[in-house]
Amino acid sequence: MSDYLGKDTFKLGFGLMRLPKNPDGSIDIPQVCQMADRFIEAGGTYFDTAYVYDNGDSEAALKAAVVDRYPRDAFTVATKLNAMMQCHDEASAKQQFYTSLERTGASYFDYYLLHALQRNNYRKYDEYHIWDFVKEMKAKGLIRHYGFSFHADPELLEELLNAHPDVEFVQLQINYADWENPGVASKRNLEICRAHGKPVTVMEPVKGGVLADPIPAVKEILTEANPKASFASWAIRFVASQEGILTVLSGMSSLAQMEDNLSYMRDFKPLDEEEQRTIHKAQFALDADKSIPCTGCRYCTEGCPMGIPIPDIFTVANRRKGSPEFRTKREYSIVTQGKGKASECVQCGQCEGACPQHLPIISLLENCRAMES
Repeated sequence: MSDYLGKDTFKLGFGLMRLPKNPDGSIDIPQVCQMADRFIEAGGTYFDTAYVYDNGDSEAALKAAVVDRYPRDAFTVATKLNAMMQCHDEASAKQQFYTSLERTGASYFDYYLLHALQRNNYRKYDEYHIWDFVKEMKAKGLIRHYGFSFHADPELLEELLNAHPDVEFVQLQINYADWENPGVASKRNLEICRAHGKPVTVMEPVKGGVLADPIPAVKEILTEANPKASFASWAIRFVASQEGILTVLSGMSSLAQMEDNLSYMRDFKPLDEEEQRTIHKAQFALDADKSIPCTGCRYCTEGCPMGIPIPDIFTVANRRKGSPEFRTKREYSIVTQGKGKASECVQCGQCEGACPQHLPIISLLENCRAMES
């Protein structure tokens, strides 16, 4: 299909991280075959997996359901190398690439990613010379396009794109719930990629399923606007409507989820002005649903002797409803990077004296310590 980025107009990508399972925990290959058939029949091409997904079973499932059943030009394959998981040195990290080639049977990768770059691991990719390695594999024709997936702050994203200007695309976590969330910075990170001219593949458009079953206030808003549309459709269409998006990955776990996604992405139409207003209402409802009623005025931070980003910590705490613990801890680590943590509060009380909402900040920060790794 596409030999260059952006040729394909089908905006939905098939994420292979949450594939349907049999009762014994193995992947339900016959159902994955059905899902792949429906996806390709509708015009889909982009299949996204990774060396570490399901301990390699995801890549094997791609081979069984797609690679062994379709001509190589009927689909594109994206997979990833993780320099912090299932490896212990440079050689074992690089071996992931060759193992992925064997598992998938793909013969080459259309999109190859350095996996899950963040503050606690990005230097490993330098230490193991992975950036140079993927360029070598591209020169050999084994990779067509290379990039990285990213879970960190905008400052690190800028640093990486400046250091590696030949990167061809970036994978970001983008969804309407995290659009302004400082722990994810969806909007800001997307803007940085646009400024650098890098197309974006999107992960977590429904925030790990949270936006497929949102809080009651959001359900009411979306249902009133369009009672026939699934909640997931609002989330995925919001992301696909942004500029600079190569594909939006949906980690589908059933044929029913595939059918729902195809119903609105087969002939994708960006959100119109009224639908954009509906999303704004949903975002406002999420912001209003606060366990901690912080307004983000930041008066509390000006005199904090420990430099604790109190409003940002409270935002992460408020947004954690329904999210897995690892995501909350990751968002917490992003907003506290280079700053004070909740556990470092010396209980001087200056923040409480400055807070217009008269919040018991000291005790609230104590409750937030649970988000620390």
